[in-house]
Amino acid sequence: MNAGASRSGPDRGPNHRRSTVNRLSADNVTLAYDQRVIAEQLSVEIPDNSFTVIVGPNACGKSTLLRALSRMLRPRQGRVLLDGQAIQSMPAKKVARTLGLLPQSSIAPDGITVADLVGRGRYPHQGILRQWSDEDERVVRESMRQTGVAELAERYVDELSGGQRQRVWIAMALAQQTPLLLLDEPTTYLDIQHQIDVLDLCAELHEEQGRTLVAVLHDLNHAARYATHLVALRGGSVIAEGAPRDIVTAELVEDVFGLRCQVIDDPETGTPLVVPAARPARTRAKAAATGAS
Repeated sequence: MNAGASRSGPDRGPNHRRSTVNRLSADNVTLAYDQRVIAEQLSVEIPDNSFTVIVGPNACGKSTLLRALSRMLRPRQGRVLLDGQAIQSMPAKKVARTLGLLPQSSIAPDGITVADLVGRGRYPHQGILRQWSDEDERVVRESMRQTGVAELAERYVDELSGGQRQRVWIAMALAQQTPLLLLDEPTTYLDIQHQIDVLDLCAELHEEQGRTLVAVLHDLNHAARYATHLVALRGGSVIAEGAPRDIVTAELVEDVFGLRCQVIDDPETGTPLVVPAARPARTRAKAAATGAS
């Protein structure tokens, strides 16, 4: 592991407390579904004004952590803190004005148009004395324009392709206009061009609007290219966290994903680029590991 990385481990015991300088953090949380424990004593702090990406192998706890950070999953132990308060104790509408979420699987109501669904992102800004306004209309139009779905405004969501629906859900999250935005696998169902378009949009929201973004991504090269802060999980524990160029090494990739590789500089961006070893080399490595065990 690179010297720039930090690990979770025995030194982060049950009495450990993270700082509350940053707006969003998880403090020694245990996350579980019924009797199935996903993570224990997990602490993560999301740097303000960062584009933080959570990576790791399947079933390592990435989406579970994001659900906890967004208040959708109550920790069995520990706390998620938003602006220094336990997020579970905060009014739902207050949380919704601060933190937006694009979940992994979203189901639209039957018979709803794209414009109406995107407009639902304005709900946290409504109230008894504040109904739909010209500002709401402007934000909805701009959110649809940014995600390339403006021409679909009058179409029904359930007649769109998977990729189109995904962009509509992203537009709804943008319309919420929160300073923190959490996205669980936002590039799902998208072809390579639209994957890059969505990640470019995320980078613009971070760089030009100063939003703090947290995303779960499967593609490590996309994560290394776009993230300002990377969190690598394995088995419900933080294995490394930091700037991609500080922590993404061949050793880390093999440690977290079990993949033999080289890490080189991306010729376009200079960020780490993971190049998997050729199949014969990976086959030999697996055979050697099996023999050693």
